[in-house]
Amino acid sequence: MDITNSLAPRSDQINADDLVAGPQTFTIREVIGGKAEQPYDFLLVETERAFRPAVTMRRLIAAAWGVEADQYVGRRLTVYRDPTIRFGKDVVGGVRISHMSHIDGRVEVKVQVTRGRRETFAVEPLPDLTPAEALRAEWRTADPERREAIEAEVAALTNGAQS
Repeated sequence: MDITNSLAPRSDQINADDLVAGPQTFTIREVIGGKAEQPYDFLLVETERAFRPAVTMRRLIAAAWGVEADQYVGRRLTVYRDPTIRFGKDVVGGVRISHMSHIDGRVEVKVQVTRGRRETFAVEPLPDLTPAEALRAEWRTADPERREAIEAEVAALTNGAQS
């Protein structure tokens, strides 16, 4: 029996503890304004919880995708738990991005992490979804009538692949 669901903290955002079992890939549904400490909420297709990237990861996103958040809709990213992330003097762990869709190659950005210290962060390209995977992703947010059509399209694609 998989106990993963019982391990999730009670929170409205994705946390490092959510990623103990390994990296997860999410599709961006919308980007909205957040609060002062986390000014942007990346709403995701796969969950009701938001991804709130720290400033370092926002700089990486801007380097890879540009600064217009409206362009992020439908794009995907893979996040993972980095246990070495510090908050002040404490090592608390946090969320980093390892892969992003819609980039042609590795993207690196050097950013200031503490006063006088810069660090390079990199993200790798995330492969495009297969047509069946794209339809399954669409199914998550589709209305019930569209879901039936999507299921039929996925069945046709997967049956055709098995022939």
